Amino acid sequence: MICTQCPRNCKAERGADRPGGVCAMPEMPVVARAALHAWEEPPISGTRGSGAVFFSGCPLRCVFCQNSVISQEGFGRAVTVERLRAIFEELIAQGAHNINLVTPTHFAHAILPALEKPLPVPVVWNTGGYESMETLRILEGKVQVYLPDLKYLDPERARRYSAAPDYPAAAAAAVKEMVRQTGPCVFDGEGLLKRGTVVRHLLMPGGLAEAKAVMDFVAGELGRENVLFSLMSQYTPMGRAGDYPEIDRTLRKSEIRAAQEYMAALELRGFTQEGTAADEGYVPNFDLTGVEENHSERINL
Repeated sequence: MICTQCPRNCKAERGADRPGGVCAMPEMPVVARAALHAWEEPPISGTRGSGAVFFSGCPLRCVFCQNSVISQEGFGRAVTVERLRAIFEELIAQGAHNINLVTPTHFAHAILPALEKPLPVPVVWNTGGYESMETLRILEGKVQVYLPDLKYLDPERARRYSAAPDYPAAAAAAVKEMVRQTGPCVFDGEGLLKRGTVVRHLLMPGGLAEAKAVMDFVAGELGRENVLFSLMSQYTPMGRAGDYPEIDRTLRKSEIRAAQEYMAALELRGFTQEGTAADEGYVPNFDLTGVEENHSERINL
């Protein structure tokens, strides 16, 4: 395949045994973990857990990525479309409230046929926010819940920390399209999200001004009544954060408090985290749980 699925538009040739592109992935989806996940926002995790499928590779190159072993080091197992569909069904049988596709963009071409037959639970598109409009439009009707990051509105920060100076423009357009597709959030009788968009922002060291700009955008451009906002305070210096002294630390309580106060002042509906979430223990164990199948082929890139 010649890949144009993310804003990189790198047109890399990705074959069965030939990884390519910025994501450095082959054509078939590579999965590192598929299991019930309790650490999403409450209306997504619920009481039984979200059926999280963690895909390997990523169109972004965030220097602080907590999942770098799969996003940038390529650990995982290649699976067929048929096996991917079976994984979804196995998670639902375990009690998953939804199917939560984590960093799925570069495998959209293989995920769509796996979703051809509707699932009995919502599908969550859990993404870094770096999406192309073309890919989002082919997802319409297949995805009920969008869970995007809105990491930056400052192109220089996006360049420095994610090697994507076009991230702000791409992500701003993407979240608007997501809200257009889903409309305002809809919940079931148990308070679980059936349809809607939850915009996440990871507060970073020295990033209070960025966080405020993102919240202003959400309130003004997306509308308080249309989305939920998740202010995440879980930042832990991981990956290559040590090469960037200004982000090589945990958050200060004063930074978290100021961001939370600004969110409250804007009357944004949503969620906040306590500082205790900044712990490497919250990083999933990428050990191929729920992935293994005889006809799958292990790949370490």
